[in-house]
Amino acid sequence: MLSALMNFLNACLWPHSDHHASDSGGRQEGLLWYRDSGQHVFGDFSMAVVQANNLLEDQSQLESGPLSTHHSAGPYGTFLGVYDGHGGPETSRFINDNMFHYLKRFASEEQCMSPEVIKKAFQATEEGFLSIVTNQFQTKPQIATVGSCCLVCVICDGKLYVANAGDSRAVLGQVMKATGDVHATQLSDEHNASIESVREELQAMHPDHPDIVVLKHNVWRVKGIIQVSRSIGDVYLKRSEFNREPLYAKFRLRAPFSRPLLSAEPSLTVHRLQEQDKFIICASDGLWEHMSNQEAVEMVQTHPRNGIAKRLVKVALQEAAKKREMRYSDLKKIERGVRRHFHDDITVIVVYLDSKPSGLRGPVVSVRGADDCSSRYLAFANNEEDVNVNDQTLLRSNIHVPYVYNEESEEEESEEDSDDGRMFRGNKKRG
Repeated sequence: MLSALMNFLNACLWPHSDHHASDSGGRQEGLLWYRDSGQHVFGDFSMAVVQANNLLEDQSQLESGPLSTHHSAGPYGTFLGVYDGHGGPETSRFINDNMFHYLKRFASEEQCMSPEVIKKAFQATEEGFLSIVTNQFQTKPQIATVGSCCLVCVICDGKLYVANAGDSRAVLGQVMKATGDVHATQLSDEHNASIESVREELQAMHPDHPDIVVLKHNVWRVKGIIQVSRSIGDVYLKRSEFNREPLYAKFRLRAPFSRPLLSAEPSLTVHRLQEQDKFIICASDGLWEHMSNQEAVEMVQTHPRNGIAKRLVKVALQEAAKKREMRYSDLKKIERGVRRHFHDDITVIVVYLDSKPSGLRGPVVSVRGADDCSSRYLAFANNEEDVNVNDQTLLRSNIHVPYVYNEESEEEESEEDSDDGRMFRGNKKRG
């Protein structure tokens, strides 16, 4: 036990260089992680993640190969996941560890890929995290307030399945044969109270709650608290038994509710791939705050594939710096946590659609974005029940340990941004 902990500390505290390869083939430059290029079943891919929060709340993955537990007979293709957490990293990490496994299990049962398989995977992931909340609520009530947007794309049998809960986005780049121009087609529906149709949907579903959407600090929020109307987690807004003590009063609603105020059900689109479909961009909303769909696809189409996800992230950061009338070089010097005042965590995956899978089906590929010390420590702690995440040695080491609620730190971290009233720790999803 002690030796395993020391091995972990050695890996995290004394890396061989500041610019190094990770277990998933990526590289780290300050708060930016990237995998410039790789091969999936249908072509090339590129990934990048930049951290802004004190604990990275974005998680992501690319899985290419068998999409069921029956490798020889089941569906084959590529799975993409972008999980934009809020209130802490626990939910997005749980999704990253479990969503794909659930999908493979249900695909094996159905012996195919389908919208029903993906919806079942979302439901199982939601129920799995609910089980964790149930077990920990009395000792760690904050776990009920943590949630995550969830974007999943599956490329299989000539179809592109896009399932989304929250406000991450999947954008298809299509090159028109007649003109050669690239066109952006958004395949994901977004569930954010800033969208009028989402507010209308919420009001229709909750006629007994006149305050189901509230304009707060010039931002529409569900119950004045959270912008997204669909997510994994956020159990305190779905189950009334978790909206009471020992949950801190600042999270508790005054009016009782008998049905969930948020939903974990994804909107789902099935797109049959055509010759003009060249690539797909999956990204958390941190990218789309600074870039339009069309700007993104034009950048992908007109620049080299190698490092394209990193290029998109850097352009978004340059735009974030410009909005604050500062230089990009100065923005890069700002530490995590404080950086959240300037931009959100940003995750980008670009996947090219070059070919159908070969008869040999190729090697299995599994990549997790920003697979750093924080996620390794979480897995380690989950396997070693006697690890104390409050251990002063770990805290002094500045490692990203799993979030431990502290009422004093909550007050410090919940100061509002003077520009737009967004919450410092909970980012724009929650206020």
